[in-house]
Amino acid sequence: MNSNQSITHQDLKDLMTSGAPPCVSIYMPTRTAGAETQQNPIRLKNLLTEAEDRLIDQGMRTPDARDLLDGVGSRFAADGGFWQRQQAGLAVFICPDFDRIYRLPLNFDELVVIGDRFHVKPLLPLLSGDGRFYVLAVSQNEIRLLLGSRDTVAQVELENVPSGLAEALKYDVVEKQLQHRLAGSPHGGGQPAVFHGHGGAKDTAKSDLLRFFQMVDDGLRSILREERAPLVLAGVDYIRSAYAQANTYSGLVEDGITGNPEATGETDLHQAAWDIVRPHFARVREEAAGRYKQLEQTDRASDAIEKIVPAAYNGRVETLFVAVDRQLWGSFDLERNTAESHADQEPGSEDLLDFAAVHTLLNGGEVFAGGSLPAGDTACAVFRYETGNHAD
Repeated sequence: MNSNQSITHQDLKDLMTSGAPPCVSIYMPTRTAGAETQQNPIRLKNLLTEAEDRLIDQGMRTPDARDLLDGVGSRFAADGGFWQRQQAGLAVFICPDFDRIYRLPLNFDELVVIGDRFHVKPLLPLLSGDGRFYVLAVSQNEIRLLLGSRDTVAQVELENVPSGLAEALKYDVVEKQLQHRLAGSPHGGGQPAVFHGHGGAKDTAKSDLLRFFQMVDDGLRSILREERAPLVLAGVDYIRSAYAQANTYSGLVEDGITGNPEATGETDLHQAAWDIVRPHFARVREEAAGRYKQLEQTDRASDAIEKIVPAAYNGRVETLFVAVDRQLWGSFDLERNTAESHADQEPGSEDLLDFAAVHTLLNGGEVFAGGSLPAGDTACAVFRYETGNHAD
C-alpha cells in the first residue's frame, strides 16, 4: 500500500481519476504516543467492518466486500511499525485495484463514505488557501521538512534529498581526487596538477554550500510540486541567505526563523513558523471574504449550492468557502448541468460540498475550508464572471 505523509494537488487529482466504484473513504484520528497507540489498529478494524457492512447493504456480495477490504486490513496488521509512525489523522482510500493511505497533521472525525468516487473534503484544510505551510530547517549537518497546520505539525520523510553537506559533496571530493591523480600521473599529461583558488578557502566553502542547497532544492521539487503553501526557512542567518540563492520554490516567505534548528524541536519550530504565516493567512482570507461581500448582491457571487455546484464543475468558481464538518447530500446531472440536494443520503448521491470543493481546486480556483463563512452555513462562492450572461 502506498503511504504518504503529505497531500498535494496532484494527489487530489490521482484520487479523483484512479479506480472504479465502489470507492471506500475512511477517516480516523490516531494516537501518536503512549499506550493509546494500541487503539489505532482496533479503531481501523472497526471502521473497515463498518465499510464492509455498508457495501453489503448496497448490494455487494459478502465475499467480494471482504476481498476488497481484507487485503488492506491484513497489511496493516502485518506492519507493526506502521502504527508507531503516526500523525494526528489517518485517511484510507480503497477501490478495486487501487488503495492509498495518508498519515496527516489533521485530527479527523471518524467517517466512512461509500460512493462512486472518493470523498476528499476532510483533506481540504491541507489544500486550501489558509490551511497548510512548510518549515524547512536547514543546516550543514541536517535537513528537516515539516508540514504544519494551525494546530499540528509533523516531519515529512525526505527522499532524494542529501542529509548534510558532507553527504552531498562526497562524490565531488572523490571525483576531484581522481582528476588530481590522473593529471599528475605520467599518463595524464606529464605535469602535476596545480589548483588555484579564487578567493581561497572561504570562497570554496561558499561555493560548496550553494551547491549543497541546490541539491536540496532539486530534491524538494518532487515533494513540493504544484504546491503554493508558504515555506518558512529555519537556520542561522548566513545559511538562510545561502539557501535563498538556491531556492526555486515560489512559496518561500521572506521572514524566517533565526538560530540553529538542530537544537530546536518540532513544536517550537511550528509555533515560530505559525507566528510568521498567520498574518499572511488572515490577510488572504479576509481579502477573499471582503470580495465576496462586495459581490454578494450580484450574479458574481452566491451561497446557493444549486448554483455553486455547476459553476465549480465548469471551472467558473474563482473562490469557494465551504464547511468541512458536515455533508450536504445530493446529485449532479451532467447532461442537464443541474444540482439537486437531498434531505438524506440516497443510493447514488454524493456530498455536494465535497464535489464543489474538489472541482474548484481541479479547475484552479481557491478554496477556504472550514472556519466562518461570509454567507450561508454550508458554502458560498465568487464566480469568475456573471452567471446571468453566460449559459451554464
